[in-house]
Amino acid sequence: MDAITLTGLTKTYGSLTAVDALDLTVPAGQILALLGPNGAGKSTTTEMVLGLTRPDAGSAAVFGADPVTAMRRGDVGAMLQNGTLLWDVPVRRLLRLMHGLYAHPLPLAEVIERADLHSILASNTNKLSGGEAQRVRFALAMMADPRLLILDEPTVGMDVDARRAFWAAMATLAAEGRTVVFATHYLDEADEFADRIVVLNQGRIVADGTGSQIKAVVGGRRISFAGGRPEYTGAIGVVAQESRGARTVLTSTDSDATLRMLLADASVTDVEVSAPRLEDAFHTLVS
Repeated sequence: MDAITLTGLTKTYGSLTAVDALDLTVPAGQILALLGPNGAGKSTTTEMVLGLTRPDAGSAAVFGADPVTAMRRGDVGAMLQNGTLLWDVPVRRLLRLMHGLYAHPLPLAEVIERADLHSILASNTNKLSGGEAQRVRFALAMMADPRLLILDEPTVGMDVDARRAFWAAMATLAAEGRTVVFATHYLDEADEFADRIVVLNQGRIVADGTGSQIKAVVGGRRISFAGGRPEYTGAIGVVAQESRGARTVLTSTDSDATLRMLLADASVTDVEVSAPRLEDAFHTLVS
């Protein structure tokens, strides 16, 4: 059974259509990244999947049930960016309190281990750093042993090591059959860790596929260099040009020919060639 099925999902606020007849199916066990600029409809879609907001048209199903039913039976865990923790409470006490609310939670020791909370159990919630608070939110999201985890900007405030450890934990959860859906502005994370990427813009899906498939939207390679002449658009293979400070960046469908042209110009220095990044495709899709 699919983890999420959205059919014609629509939500409006006055004259603004936040989500526009959205169709999306997420198979169980998949790690899906939900990307989009601010106002694209990511948060509104997430709220409807969680049963926090009712759609104006269409439907959302979670493991075949309506979202509220799925939440009540413990199928879904959520880690929301604006979710607040109980104030001035030791982390250990908060975890024990929340653990007692669920019918069939994961063992508390396992939750602590997976979220790497041993070092902050005695800390009060109001003394936590941003990254530490995110790890506690992650622990609360997984505590009910959910089949679906929905995460909103989960690694905000985490350092590089903490982010790596977090995504290793996500991979383990998915390998156990859980589904993970996360929204993020860290596009490199989406490219590296997601099985599938869905890009929203103005409430609609504008791209859906693997990172490689979505990067293919822009095609070619990026050639960055200093010096050279002001204009290259129209030269062999060059399909786009932009300036980044003192450097020029060309997008080329024939990088060999473009490189030969550039290297014949003695004023061109410090040439770098790279494959398209997800960020490049993202900006192309939502611009």
